[in-house]
Amino acid sequence: MISRASLHDAWMGLALDEARAALTTADVPIGAVVLGPDGSVIAQGRNRREADGDPTAHAEVEAIRAAAAALRGTGNDDGWRLTDCTLVVTLEPCAMCAGAIVLARIPRVVFGAWDEKAGAAGSVFDVLREPRLNHFVEVHAGVREQECGDLLRSFFRDMR
Repeated sequence: MISRASLHDAWMGLALDEARAALTTADVPIGAVVLGPDGSVIAQGRNRREADGDPTAHAEVEAIRAAAAALRGTGNDDGWRLTDCTLVVTLEPCAMCAGAIVLARIPRVVFGAWDEKAGAAGSVFDVLREPRLNHFVEVHAGVREQECGDLLRSFFRDMR
């Protein structure tokens, strides 16, 4: 039987591939994948703010939009409720992305590096586990944290 930690590591590898792809458009290298209940990839996303000139084009939002589109018409209610999915992302979600996760009803988030400046999954805010909201998210933090953080640190070092 494959352990949860092994699955999380493998899934984070897919998100890291997306993050590296963001480098081709000079976007901050953050990647995300949405997985179905069987662990299959439903959708992928990466930061596209620079590529699209869209301040909301964060990796998580891109992956959530793609997952909802993929599930539309498959018998999943109305397509936008991602109730049996897992979101894996290389950086702790910001407040906007955490809000989108809650609204999409995603039950599990796995992330790599903490975002001590804008994180909303436990560092600065904890939107994902806010008891006053209508949805609570299970959070698995620090998966391949060093690797995810190194990719971001390298990007910002090269930008200077």
